[in-house]
Amino acid sequence: MTRPGFTICICPDARLTRDRIDALLAAHPPVAADANAGSMGPAPAAVPEWDRQAFWGDEPLPPAFWEHLTLQGLFATPRALVVRNAQNLPAETWKRISAALARPNPLAWPFLCLEVGFDKGQPKVPAHIAKLRCLDFAESKKWIWRSPGLDERGVATFVRQHAASRSIRFAPGALEAVCAALPPDATAIATELEKLSLAAGDGEVTAAMAALVDHAADIDIFSFMRALQAGNAPMTVWRQVLRDRLGGDSMLFPFLGMLLRETRILWQLLVGEQVRLPPSVLPPKQQLARQLGHAGLARIWDLALEAEMGIKSGERSPEQAMEMLVAGLFTLFARGRRAAQGAAQPGRPRPPAYAPGGHRN
Repeated sequence: MTRPGFTICICPDARLTRDRIDALLAAHPPVAADANAGSMGPAPAAVPEWDRQAFWGDEPLPPAFWEHLTLQGLFATPRALVVRNAQNLPAETWKRISAALARPNPLAWPFLCLEVGFDKGQPKVPAHIAKLRCLDFAESKKWIWRSPGLDERGVATFVRQHAASRSIRFAPGALEAVCAALPPDATAIATELEKLSLAAGDGEVTAAMAALVDHAADIDIFSFMRALQAGNAPMTVWRQVLRDRLGGDSMLFPFLGMLLRETRILWQLLVGEQVRLPPSVLPPKQQLARQLGHAGLARIWDLALEAEMGIKSGERSPEQAMEMLVAGLFTLFARGRRAAQGAAQPGRPRPPAYAPGGHRN
């Protein structure tokens, strides 16, 4: 069966979207053009897998995206181009994407992920996207996948499927007890099932093990940074960041990714670049960017990279790396609070500063 020229995924649950993309890519392995094809030579040769690359709609799409979307050639690599939060791309960018999709590239499979909520059974797709020709065409070709996410029945179905794929067995009554404790979020469910599997060892997951399910909502990384800035980080955040030792580094790398993405947005705001953000979010982010400054934002990057390198080099365990990252963030934001408090008291004498060369002014 011929693969879709492009795919539009409309679902608020990132894990369900990822699973759908995985299934499509597995069902349609890439085919690399052969130099002899078309001249009595052998048929095109299959290559192991798609080169998957992710992009984000919260920021301008880089030149690499447009190059991969349109580049063709005998030796080009087949690529799956996954655009997360594509609903946040501006109208002009969507028009450009729609025009490019009208000239399909056999070596590029774009996945445009609209991570929007549903209302009365219908996805809340922005108007400037809903009226594009590429959506009408995708609808006619059945290249649009829609899912409102998980409800109570969907949670049970997802748990059964995920458990079966990983040979996780449930004792009588355990499935119902576990499902009742799980949130309607596929990523959280997968994480909790892995934890239950480790706790069960080679045995079955029992109903009593449902008490091990300890899910907190996904971290709002900007709220987390603002709480650090105020010296009052919510305990729910610390429980999610520092708990779950059975999960190894499963929490650390997603946390680093969110932290670096948010820091990049703050840097763009600080240097005056255009960033598409909701009006209610833009002013507080601009304020936080100014208060952290170039040095503070650069320090966050340093801390994140130190944590990543510590794990990959084997110098630190994931738990040690996370603890050192958190300690560094605490120190950074504590200094920022002290500086802000000093600036807010104009009558207070300032300590002598160091001038270049190490001499006091």
